[in-house]
Amino acid sequence: MYLTQGLHRSLQRHPEKTALCHLAPAGERTWTFAEFADAVARRAAALRGRGIARGDRVAILAPNDDAIVITMMACWWIGAVACPMNIRWSVHELRHAIADCGAPLLLVDPGCAGVAAALADIVATAETGALAAEARALAPLEDLRCGGDTLAVILYTGGTTGRSKGVMLSHVNLWSASMTRGAELNNAPDSVSLLVAPLFHVAGLGRLIGQSIVGGSCITLPQFRGDAVLAAIERHRISDIMVVPTMLQALLDAPGFTPERVRSLTRIAFGAAPMPPDLLDRALAAWPQAEFFQAYGLTETAGAVCINLPANHRPGAGAPERLRSVGRAGLGAEIRIVDERGDECPRGAVGELIVAGPMVTRGYWNLPDTSAEAIRDGWLHTGDGARMDADGYIFIVDRLKDMIISGGENVYSAEVEAALRSHPSVAEAAVIGVPDARWGESVHAVVVLHAGAGADQAALFDELGAWCRTRLAGYKCPRSLHVAEALPLSAAGKVLKTALRAGHASRAARAAGAVGAGA
Repeated sequence: MYLTQGLHRSLQRHPEKTALCHLAPAGERTWTFAEFADAVARRAAALRGRGIARGDRVAILAPNDDAIVITMMACWWIGAVACPMNIRWSVHELRHAIADCGAPLLLVDPGCAGVAAALADIVATAETGALAAEARALAPLEDLRCGGDTLAVILYTGGTTGRSKGVMLSHVNLWSASMTRGAELNNAPDSVSLLVAPLFHVAGLGRLIGQSIVGGSCITLPQFRGDAVLAAIERHRISDIMVVPTMLQALLDAPGFTPERVRSLTRIAFGAAPMPPDLLDRALAAWPQAEFFQAYGLTETAGAVCINLPANHRPGAGAPERLRSVGRAGLGAEIRIVDERGDECPRGAVGELIVAGPMVTRGYWNLPDTSAEAIRDGWLHTGDGARMDADGYIFIVDRLKDMIISGGENVYSAEVEAALRSHPSVAEAAVIGVPDARWGESVHAVVVLHAGAGADQAALFDELGAWCRTRLAGYKCPRSLHVAEALPLSAAGKVLKTALRAGHASRAARAAGAVGAGA
């Protein structure tokens, strides 16, 4: 099991078939499997020429394009570890991740050159275009065919302890996750997949690997824009796409949307948030021929470990409550719901969801204690509260790690709280997710100020927002703020976030009532 295996298979079977096409503003760049394999082998030689050896980490800061795909494959070709970075992160966040993984080289897209310049004191940098130019003049290297438990990627997640953690995923982890999904939902070799979910997230990366394994074609877009996605689906006859519900709604609401333009789509995967029933009805009407399914997984599981199959997303499925489920354990994954002692909960009772299987990470880079706490006796403790019904369907009822999902991006409250607490006016801070019509959830902050700090809430919100934006990606910054005299605490001294949520809901209801009365 090595992640370049599918490329060799495709090179043997259909060298002239399209492997990859990038849709750039300046025009399309298309690669056949023969051209793609040659580019990977030469890019591997360029990495070797810059001193990258087996086991070295290569940080990559680039949007979805052909350069990042070729570079990651080239890393695996020589046994190096690809570390794709979130392009939405601040310099502060990137400095931590790059220093943590110890990458000797950072490859950057020209559009990220300004950010990269601020990191030049900790890592050597090179633009992806420059590396590609070097590669064209070099002889292709032989594939080392590194696989098995060899580390393939480190993906950085938001940190529940205030720092991001590098999830280590091996070739076996990523291969197993893709095969698990493919065994339950056949991934056809003639499929054309639109990679618009970022490749620095496991969902996008997993889709790339799944296509590589079966020899399917990939189309890359640097960002999600409704008009660009519609044009890509229509022109390239896209057959499958992975989205969050907000993306699907944006696609349906795009001014140029018509069902005829998207008839090629036969499979739509979604995750990160439940699909609203009215949105599902609209999507089913637009794509009556398409299979819809929900997937649940974590970076630590290299992709989906639960799948709610298409049969539950059709009209007249007979069990509408299953639309709220993330499905049942996927093939190759074992899932249990356990109590605080680790004993399995009765069906219907809420506990912690734990996972075992070959897709589970070996742990967190440079964090042995955190790894040992998360993975016990081979079981990954997800921190997600869930229940399982009599038929094995799993329902996520709470995020025990207080993760917020805003527009499909994971926001960890402790990370935002740490940024807020670093402000000189803030004594204490707690962050919760609150309902948001556009993003699903938005970040709401509750702060306690030091004595003598300014109490003008509007001015404080602007000041804290500017403070956070220098330390966090924009989607992590609070969109609303409440100043409290104290945070509600449990007897053990822990912040009662249930009380914070109730307080926010009460204030929102009073505000809505006041507006209604004024009308």
